[in-house]
Amino acid sequence: MNKHIFTGAGVALITPMHSDGSVNFEELARLLEFQVENGTDAIIACGTTGEAATLTVKEHCEVLSFVCERINGRIPVIAGTGSNDTSTAIELSKSAEASGADALLSVTPYYNKTSQNGLIRHFTTIADNIDLPMILYNVPSRTGCNIKPKTYAELCKHENIVATKEANGDISSVSQTRSLCGDRLDIYSGNDDQTVPFMSLGALGVISVFSNFCPKEMHEICELCLNNNFVEASKLNFHYVELMDIMFSDVNPIPVKTAMNLIGFNAGECRLPLVPMSYSGYHDLKDCLAKYNLIGKYA
Repeated sequence: MNKHIFTGAGVALITPMHSDGSVNFEELARLLEFQVENGTDAIIACGTTGEAATLTVKEHCEVLSFVCERINGRIPVIAGTGSNDTSTAIELSKSAEASGADALLSVTPYYNKTSQNGLIRHFTTIADNIDLPMILYNVPSRTGCNIKPKTYAELCKHENIVATKEANGDISSVSQTRSLCGDRLDIYSGNDDQTVPFMSLGALGVISVFSNFCPKEMHEICELCLNNNFVEASKLNFHYVELMDIMFSDVNPIPVKTAMNLIGFNAGECRLPLVPMSYSGYHDLKDCLAKYNLIGKYA
């Protein structure tokens, strides 16, 4: 059985930007303290929500180094280091390891995709070149590439491949993966609104977009699940599900960065090709945040 990287709610952290598009490290420090103070169980930096696809390699490494230094061992830092180029993924992973990251998050290859055998070769080659535990990231709606349960069963034979962030939306697949892999592969939900059902099947928590602005609430949902109190966890999930779902009313992370600006953080805008929300989308999001009394809460 592998040592768990974390249990509970890890935040898929945004990367705040200045008006000129450069990384706002001052606000990033504020966001990190906000997360720690409100009970987040892990920081996941430079993932999809962190706009890793538009960061240069230099920026990517600088952000990860900054996050590791500021967190300073208080909670685990998981570095997003995936790529559709295996050698680039190794380069980013080694840099994250040198910066003090506790684990890696490695997404499936996107655009060029690959076969199930290719996934085994890709992830195994990365794992052979690092000494950190890896969380695989399966999000076929964005990558066009899906890790199948039997492929997980092969991958988790590697001592460094210890977990997956599963965002394929398929509960049956999660059940099959748990059956095949057992305790050799930890599972984290990649979708906020599926956290409770995933955890009822043995998942250890979630890597969460919602946690960017409601870290305490997402932590509480996971804590209830970990204590087998799924009735109360479900009640909280139902209470917040509208807020969770509206974060995907546009391409992630457009809505969550917009939400962070509205509640009082200086998240800035997303980098191109992501553009601001439509007028109607913006006001739907604003109305939803107002319903939960979040507008300007942290200004």
